[in-house]
Amino acid sequence: MIVLKATQDKVLAALQSVSGIVERRHTLPILANVLIRKTGGQLQLTTSDLEIQIRTTAELGGDEGNFTTTIGARKLIDILRTMPADQTVSLESSASKLVLKGGKSRFTLQSLPAEDFPLVQEAASFGPVFSVPQKTLKDLLSQVSFSMAVHDIRYYLNGILFVAEGKQLSLVATDGHRLAFASATLDVEVPRQEVILPRKTVLEMQRLLSDAEGAIEMQFANNQAKFSFGGMEFVTKLVEGKFPDYNRVIPKNHKNSVTLGRAPLLASLQRTAILTSEKFKGVRLNIEPGTLRIASSNAEQEEAQDELDIDYGGDAIEIGFNVTYLIDALANMSQDMVKLDLADSNSSALLTIPDNASFKYVVMPMRI
Repeated sequence: MIVLKATQDKVLAALQSVSGIVERRHTLPILANVLIRKTGGQLQLTTSDLEIQIRTTAELGGDEGNFTTTIGARKLIDILRTMPADQTVSLESSASKLVLKGGKSRFTLQSLPAEDFPLVQEAASFGPVFSVPQKTLKDLLSQVSFSMAVHDIRYYLNGILFVAEGKQLSLVATDGHRLAFASATLDVEVPRQEVILPRKTVLEMQRLLSDAEGAIEMQFANNQAKFSFGGMEFVTKLVEGKFPDYNRVIPKNHKNSVTLGRAPLLASLQRTAILTSEKFKGVRLNIEPGTLRIASSNAEQEEAQDELDIDYGGDAIEIGFNVTYLIDALANMSQDMVKLDLADSNSSALLTIPDNASFKYVVMPMRI
């Protein structure tokens, strides 16, 4: 049976959309495979790592009929990548093997039985479906994902908190030193739901979401989340645990605030960051009426200093920060102006967008 017959670019795109979660080495060899299910003229591709499952449906030609098998995902992608984009490729089943043909090339590949493929058991009941444009969710994720913890013993920090309530969807991430919050408006009212998406899921979603038109539908259950977009279905386990109360972390009523250009501030921080030491990424900010001075130094006695003219009439404050934390936030924003709220040299600072409550970034100071 000819399982599929289409141009290389179409087949490769469908395979790549599901194969991001596939590990090359796994205790279960079948998890390195993609499950191929042919029903009539439709082809369904499914991958899983036991915690996340991604499925896409594509029209890729071939014979009509019913057929299921599994084949090594990375190997198939590696072979397809070496072929021209406009070349027609076909995948045929023969005994327990699959034959991939393209031009004068022919590859005979081993398959594993489809019934051995461990599909993720979907939750019995999901909450109400709600949707946002794909681009909106992609933007929200990019505004907060850099603040996720990596391999933190507090496992609930290794991901992003999704809070849907009323007509608002809020995303929050923190690693204990900084916290990012971003929100968007929903079309429908939803009851309050709070879930923590794991780090791997977040990174995979960022890879798959596009700026194209089209919505992404979301549903949450106790231990699972389900996303549907662009012909794809994405099911993931959730992180269990209690996320910190982010509202208590976000400072209110800081008496000193300065509004300044995002690009000049980012460029100045990037310049002074060059002379920070590898381990100790500290920069000093001196804020006084009319001037913001940014300075850094390292173990080789080298120093950097930069100045920005600012419209500021508050207290003179000297405060230290991990420069990476400031650069991450500014680099993932697109607005022209940012607002920095400060209390004193020992309190956390708040970075926001002027006249816009949809983004907040809190960063703890560091002693320098």
